[in-house]
Amino acid sequence: MQDVTIYIINGVLLLGACLLCVSFFPIQRLVGQLPEGALRKRWNDLRALILFFIMGYVCFTFLYWMEYDNAFNLVVPAVFFLGAVLILFVGTLALQTAIEIKQMAALQYENVTDHLIGIHNRRYLDRRTEEEISRARRYDMQLSMLLLDIDHFKIVNDNYGHQIGDRVLMSLGQLLFREVRDTDIVARYGGEEIAVLAPHTSVSSAIELAERLRRSVEKSIMVPANEYEKRQAISITVSIGVAGLDKEVVDHQSLIHRADNALYGAKQQGRNRVVDFDSVKESS
Repeated sequence: MQDVTIYIINGVLLLGACLLCVSFFPIQRLVGQLPEGALRKRWNDLRALILFFIMGYVCFTFLYWMEYDNAFNLVVPAVFFLGAVLILFVGTLALQTAIEIKQMAALQYENVTDHLIGIHNRRYLDRRTEEEISRARRYDMQLSMLLLDIDHFKIVNDNYGHQIGDRVLMSLGQLLFREVRDTDIVARYGGEEIAVLAPHTSVSSAIELAERLRRSVEKSIMVPANEYEKRQAISITVSIGVAGLDKEVVDHQSLIHRADNALYGAKQQGRNRVVDFDSVKESS
């Protein structure tokens, strides 16, 4: 009977040691997926503690191997074994949770991102515009929208093809991201039209922003020259309509509609210019 007990205790110790070693790998994978920072440091600390626990477990097994004489001595090995099971469970669960969160984040990114340009899509623009309008009214803040359209974009597509046209759109989207504030929202409205939603921004400040963007686009090369394809560098200009939130704006659609009317005014006046909705309203 005593021999059976010894074998059971040693078997539990060995199994626990194996579980501890196995539990180290999911935590290792989890740490590898985390970005540099405080969270990764904490998981590294936990990994060091697990290593320490494994070393202690191995030392305990070595020192007390074949030293048990009754069933009561199963208590300590059983506690060690349950600790190993707990660490394996926590490590595996943490890794699985991290993987699923990453997948959810990727899915959410796909749902709100225009895959061609790499900026937000129309769905995200509508939702955020509605949210920002509610926030602006609640806290009596200013809110403006810019709507940009590439001038004569059809000529670019006709002369160079749609692939080059897509590259122009991507370059424009990247330029806008660099030029606007972190709090501004850049989204594709449709076709070659791109919207910039600017919270905490008056119409006059939005006009200054739009003029800065217009000049930056005008000076930039959207697609560099290619001697092999015998293609010159491609530059573009944009027309921009600006509208601000006031009492007559009832929802996000009316704010976008105002910006669109201002954009139409900019095109009517010769393109490559900035026009605000109030000036269009006064002239009509």
